[in-house]
Amino acid sequence: MTSLQASPIILSSSSNKISAAIHLPKHPRAPLSVPKMPTRNLVEEVNKRAGFTNTIPMTKPIDVESYNSTSIANTQLYALLEAVADRVEMHNNIGKQRDNWNTLLLNSVNMITLTATTLTGVGAIGGAGMPLLALKLSSALLYSAATGLLLIMNKIQPSQLAEEQRNATRLFKQLQSQIQTILTLGNPTQEDVKIVMEKVLALDKAFPLPLLGAMLDKFPSKFEPAVWWPSKQSQNKTKAQEGKFHKMAKNGWSEELEVEMRDIIEVVKRKDIEDYVRLGNLVLKINKILAISGPLLTGVAAIGSTFVGNGSWAAIVAVAAGALGSAVNAFEHGGQVGMVFEMYRNSAGFFRQLEESIEGTLEERDVEYRENGELFEMKVALKFGRSLSQLKELARKSAYSRREGTSIDEFASKLF
Repeated sequence: MTSLQASPIILSSSSNKISAAIHLPKHPRAPLSVPKMPTRNLVEEVNKRAGFTNTIPMTKPIDVESYNSTSIANTQLYALLEAVADRVEMHNNIGKQRDNWNTLLLNSVNMITLTATTLTGVGAIGGAGMPLLALKLSSALLYSAATGLLLIMNKIQPSQLAEEQRNATRLFKQLQSQIQTILTLGNPTQEDVKIVMEKVLALDKAFPLPLLGAMLDKFPSKFEPAVWWPSKQSQNKTKAQEGKFHKMAKNGWSEELEVEMRDIIEVVKRKDIEDYVRLGNLVLKINKILAISGPLLTGVAAIGSTFVGNGSWAAIVAVAAGALGSAVNAFEHGGQVGMVFEMYRNSAGFFRQLEESIEGTLEERDVEYRENGELFEMKVALKFGRSLSQLKELARKSAYSRREGTSIDEFASKLF
């Protein structure tokens, strides 16, 4: 035991102070050491002591280059999304405007033609002298104006223009939702940006906004389905990109599914596309005949109205031609024959796109880089308005009819 050694207390008479001193014993100085902390992570240390040697590190180094690339792709996709939303609004507004053109021009031309016909009839009944000249001049001018307006209407086909813009609005909205899906899934790449850009440019080319210089030919020599998607090579890249998100054993594909898709393509080719091409050619011929007949009849009426008063036949020709011209115009533009032609063109284009999509997917030999087979089958069924069981039944009918050498009695699509 350590003892305390006290010094004697010293008293002094000359001072009232008391001094005392206490001395502690001196011991050898021991070095003070602090335990060294382990350099490894605390979680790793605990895992090691518990016997878990292969542990997942808590933090991973961030690939700055990959992060910057994703960030740039995100920004570019948002810029494309804004451009697509603007195009949706533009095509929607212009579609309404051109639909109004069709209504207003149709009503105007018919009123002008019927007014000219009435004036011609009045002049033929009892006009003479200056009143007859005024009636003849008025009817001839009105018929001429109607002929000019009909030539313009038949050239641009306002009902077809409106249908083009309606289809463009629908397809741009579809592309808008696709971009939003890519952004929602996250981690977009520059390849995604390139594919979206190609789709935007393909739609711009398929549905131009200006009338002069870029307007689609309303009376082509042959009916052709509309094309609003990028080339087949670009589509194959798209399938490869989509396949990366659905890698699995065989990726949902089997030999039976591939045979089923090929059988469905045969139905699309032999029934749906062929039927729409036949109807499109028929409507194209009808529209050409009507487009020529309308201005021709009003032109004949304009010439005949100038000879009113010189014989009964001139008045009959002028009145009859004017009435027929009005009827032809009402049938062509009131019945919107141009719109029907554009509808068939886009319907045939829909099936052509579906055909190329299925063929492009089957051409990809590596199933891991295809879109997931079960998902792809469901999408095809929905586009045809069928359930999966109905789609399989259609494929069986197609295979049977091909073996027997007979034609299938059913269309692939139940939607249109």
